[in-house]
Amino acid sequence: MTVAAEGSPPLRMAGSRRSPLVQSEAVQGFALISPTFIYALILLVLPILVVIAHSFWTQNYLTIDHTFTLENYRIAMTEPIYRDLLWRSLYISLTVSLLTVMLAYPIAYFISFHGGRHKSLWLFLITIPFWTSYLLRVMSWKVILGYNGVLNSGLMGLGIIDEPSTALLYNSSAVIISLTHAWATFAIFPIFVSLEKVDRTLVEAATDLGDGPLRSFLRVTLPLSAPGVISAALIVMIPTVGDYVTPKLVGGKEGVMIANAIQAQFGKASNWPLGAALSVTTMIIVSLMAGATVLVFRALQRLAR
Repeated sequence: MTVAAEGSPPLRMAGSRRSPLVQSEAVQGFALISPTFIYALILLVLPILVVIAHSFWTQNYLTIDHTFTLENYRIAMTEPIYRDLLWRSLYISLTVSLLTVMLAYPIAYFISFHGGRHKSLWLFLITIPFWTSYLLRVMSWKVILGYNGVLNSGLMGLGIIDEPSTALLYNSSAVIISLTHAWATFAIFPIFVSLEKVDRTLVEAATDLGDGPLRSFLRVTLPLSAPGVISAALIVMIPTVGDYVTPKLVGGKEGVMIANAIQAQFGKASNWPLGAALSVTTMIIVSLMAGATVLVFRALQRLAR
């Protein structure tokens, strides 16, 4: 009993010294997310590292030469075909992002400010197109824009054109239209969430101080909802650069994007190092473009203030 009594205070003191660290919220939170974090790290970072490693190697017929080289990056940056495909992909991505945000903002604004108790119903209706496959939605635009499609038939029925137009499908415009429709919902939700956080009393105060609807929107609502606009633009812009299904179905020769070239290198061409170099180059340029987009939006937001 005496030995136990004499030894217990140091043990309690050691336990008290360890308990703040072990029982801290930061340590417990890290212990909780660490398995998931490690799992996500393996699935996300490891494949990227493998792709980066391949980009510095060369394809030697059926084998890969592991000698370090920058030849693949030289080809990716200097060959006209890859350079043109990359610029076309960036143009399509930026255009789709701009159109999607312009179409999504009024819808999100209506639901947030005028949806009333039916907001949940409106948001539910917006998700209905996602009940069908992405391929079916893209193929539906092929039916609409086709030579004997719905749009050509309607224009001929109205007497606007005499014969079906071939300029509606298999070009960059068809890719832009299809991608804008496919990603509209992904832009509506972040803008809606941002608009829901706008303090309505600030809008009322602007009105009381003499601002009209347009002026109060430009000075109050739009700057406060800018984070949602930035998120929507990035959510749309980043994935559309790497889309290869839509260009393959409705793009034709004029709508081919860089992702189609990357897919061809990993597929029929069996040139994984060049495909990896194209992937890394695209990833770097898209990252820079995303950062520039955030800086531009923040600059505009400061000017609006």
